[in-house]
Amino acid sequence: MAEEAAVAAESAARASRTTVRQLTELADLKAVERLYEEIWQPDGSNPPLTSELLRALAKAGSYVGGAFDSDQGDQGGRLVGACVGFFAPPAERALHSHIAAVAAETHGRHVGYALKLHQRAWALRHQVTEISWTFDPLVRRNAYFNLGKLATAATAYLPNFYGRMNDNINGADDTDRLLVTWRLDAPEVVAACAGQRPAPASVAAGAVPGLTVSPQGRPVPGTTEGPAVLVAVPGDIEELRTTDPACAAAWRSALRDVLGGLLADGARITGFDRAGWYIVERRNTP
Repeated sequence: MAEEAAVAAESAARASRTTVRQLTELADLKAVERLYEEIWQPDGSNPPLTSELLRALAKAGSYVGGAFDSDQGDQGGRLVGACVGFFAPPAERALHSHIAAVAAETHGRHVGYALKLHQRAWALRHQVTEISWTFDPLVRRNAYFNLGKLATAATAYLPNFYGRMNDNINGADDTDRLLVTWRLDAPEVVAACAGQRPAPASVAAGAVPGLTVSPQGRPVPGTTEGPAVLVAVPGDIEELRTTDPACAAAWRSALRDVLGGLLADGARITGFDRAGWYIVERRNTP
């Protein structure tokens, strides 16, 4: 499986017009630090990752990967994406992927997909069969990418996981996160990494609206009493944090109550529809 994963990763890198490789040299690690600062634009007190920490992680054998724009040469092009992970229990059998991000100008080139497939191939070569990470469940494109395109499984809702980060992406919002697990040898993951388009998320019969969007773009709680629940997210939460912080905060609170509450009660996310809602089903649903 490791060889097949490597082939899939190379194909994804070519399609994204990047060269993806593991990073160990200090100059490359400093480039990762700069890229992350360009993306998150922290206030100076909370950098995403320093080159010193990246150096230590790489030396300890953890994963630090970078995507370079192959239009500018295989090795000399600009770093346009990076992904960093470290080992998690059970020791050396699982990886926690801490940060993955790509430069804004490469959006639409599937650089993030290439990075994750490279990370998967690296992990399988190291006998790692599971990777976990977190993402902001309010960010629609990330929800579809993680749950739909990569076929991860959501395992927990984590309220205010990092505390206030005060950067250009998170603003002053609470940092609720959805924890996902990527089982690298699962059939649905193998298919997703082979480029097979996932089937559209299916809505179970009797699904009820647990959270919807008002004509003004605000969250509207509904009912969660049903075999399946649809939970909406706004179209662009990052823009909303800038244009209407109060509305963004209302979305955070509503999603925490509805989606977080459902998962705490034992329900599971079975898909994310590109129209902008989570499909949540109760475990005792036939």
